[in-house]
Amino acid sequence: MLKQLPLNPAGESLQALLAERIVYLDGAMGTMLQQRKLSEADYRGNILQKHDRDLKGNNDLLVLTRPEIVESIHQAYLEAGADIVETNTFNGTSIAQAEYGLAHLVREINEAAVAVARRACKAVETAQPGRKCFVAGAIGPTNKTLSMGRDVSDPGKRDITFAEVRDAYREQVDALLDAGVDILLCETVFDGLVLKAALVAIDEAFEARQCRVPLMISGTITDASGRTLTGQTVEGFWNTIRHANPLSVGLNCALGGAQMRPHIEELARKSDIAVSCYPNAGLPNPLSPTGFPEGPEDTAAILETFARDGLVNILGGCCGTTPDHIRAIRRRTVNCKPHTLSHPPSALRLAGLEALNLTGGAASFVSIGERTNVAGSKIFRELIEAGNYGKALTVAKQQVENGAAIIDINFDAGLLDGVAAMHKFLNLIAVEPDIARVPVMIDSSKWEILEAGLRCVQGKPIVNSLSLKEGEAELIRRARVCRKYGAAIVVMAFDEKGQAATFEEKIRISQRAYKVLTKQAGFDAQDIIFDANILTVGTGIKEHENYAVDFIEAVREIKKRCPGVRTSGGLSNVSFAFQGNNRVREAMHTVFLYHAIAAGLDMAIVNAGMLEVYEEIDPELRTLVEDVILNRRPDATDRLVEAAARFAKNRVDAGPSDADAWRSLSVAERLTYALVKGESKHIKEDTLEALEELKRPIEVIEGPLMAGMRVVGDLFGA
Repeated sequence: MLKQLPLNPAGESLQALLAERIVYLDGAMGTMLQQRKLSEADYRGNILQKHDRDLKGNNDLLVLTRPEIVESIHQAYLEAGADIVETNTFNGTSIAQAEYGLAHLVREINEAAVAVARRACKAVETAQPGRKCFVAGAIGPTNKTLSMGRDVSDPGKRDITFAEVRDAYREQVDALLDAGVDILLCETVFDGLVLKAALVAIDEAFEARQCRVPLMISGTITDASGRTLTGQTVEGFWNTIRHANPLSVGLNCALGGAQMRPHIEELARKSDIAVSCYPNAGLPNPLSPTGFPEGPEDTAAILETFARDGLVNILGGCCGTTPDHIRAIRRRTVNCKPHTLSHPPSALRLAGLEALNLTGGAASFVSIGERTNVAGSKIFRELIEAGNYGKALTVAKQQVENGAAIIDINFDAGLLDGVAAMHKFLNLIAVEPDIARVPVMIDSSKWEILEAGLRCVQGKPIVNSLSLKEGEAELIRRARVCRKYGAAIVVMAFDEKGQAATFEEKIRISQRAYKVLTKQAGFDAQDIIFDANILTVGTGIKEHENYAVDFIEAVREIKKRCPGVRTSGGLSNVSFAFQGNNRVREAMHTVFLYHAIAAGLDMAIVNAGMLEVYEEIDPELRTLVEDVILNRRPDATDRLVEAAARFAKNRVDAGPSDADAWRSLSVAERLTYALVKGESKHIKEDTLEALEELKRPIEVIEGPLMAGMRVVGDLFGA
């Protein structure tokens, strides 16, 4: 894997330089080329005079037709103080070059671009003995998206496949590496899934060579919303890419430094690697000679505050910047200390459009919505089998609205084409921000469905599940694929001998899998989620009586013996013996969770509609259920079976007046009630009322909302 492969010598030198001072990137290539006012003839040169398409504007092509111009611009940036120059290959993929009918020249363009940049570096290093200059292979976002389509009438349709994008990037990356780049730089990222295709290509190229070069990643926040074009937040973007072990993460393009500052501050706080920033010279201004309003001192003054406040390790410029901008930036920041790398708390870091960080403990327990599973929801299965994906999306949306922090998606059923269904449904979810904001759990017993799902998810998902069922070698292979796509994994307590039922079996298998994954597969322990198998109790079979206790105690022990991991389970399994009696099942789920969370359970696949509040369960029923769950007496199952029908009949549902009585409470009490009960109908108006009363958003968060969360934690046994 990337982290285990040796780094190239230039990469080691760059790492040492970053530890000493701020490192400087170059500025805009396009801005400098525009000032040259090049003609169609310049772009065609001698080699493409008879080409049948217009080529003006294809700047990458100039490394073949006017290399001396590109080289002079590189040299000007280096002489201005840049340590790193980017190759002129922003559009150096077959996808981008196809627009000009030049896909066949991709390797030639990328190799020539590296050679041009290297000549500029050598010229400056010769003129300034002791100077070290670096060449970064620039990898742009292409002109395609994978997280959204262009056809509003068919939102699940894409113009291109993940495999096609990956293959295009692999061609470019191979050419850049073969030509000898010092660094790879994926920049101006606006679609996390397109970036993933690039990262998979890079991973495969490094593996093929058994060595690596430093990887820099720079995203683009498109407007004041603080999100990429495809909707990811800054932290969601970071969680998505951290598996690739980049040298740096940062932002470039779209915004000027002033607008970019809060997002750079967030990266500096939340990432644990070097932070880069190379903004535009302000927001676009067509009346300016460069198309942007800021002069060198304007941009430098803004970035000086970044450096002075310890936010950055790498500075440079994007659109509208020139060698004079880089010179001014370096002059004003050269004596500032680089950003000291942050050390965020240990966590399982997931992402949909937004980040979800699970640090462990009862306070961070989350529910995983189970209703988008064709094996567990008859309604969902029938919608999918009928091809009614629009209504199937409402099932997913309802789960998120009801409090699911993750949604489990499974298409393992009969004659259903699981690969096609997973692909289509995930593509549809991607363009529904109310759903896509949460991470997904790609759930299947079939590896081909799991891998198909990985190619459709922009954020960082969970794969459910892997196991030792087919042996260690297959677990390692699949885990490495999941890591390559940036996914966390659920690992079942299942080996070649079968499913673990007892406490001892659960621990033995989990420890073995942990060792294989962390020592042999290079998998981050924080991305491992053990499912120790929640099995059914209350069946009347003696061997089943301790199943719940065994699971709860296994969770506790796994946390001790396997540092860093999280734990999960499918909650509905525990109550299968009482199918048809929802009141008893809800009580069993709630009691089981109460004790499992106290033991360290981090998440569970649940139907939020089949949970109660522990303290509000009828005391007699709670005692009967607890006797079964905790195996406290030999006749526990008989006693619960005998009473079950009585509790089902005695259930009293609140009438309309009772159901609305809570609306007469104070706004703080209403918010607490809504959080405890999962009531979202009035949440917007109540939050606005609280804001009007308390004036500041932070007061609402730290006041009634935090008070409500404390009540939730108490009720779940925090």
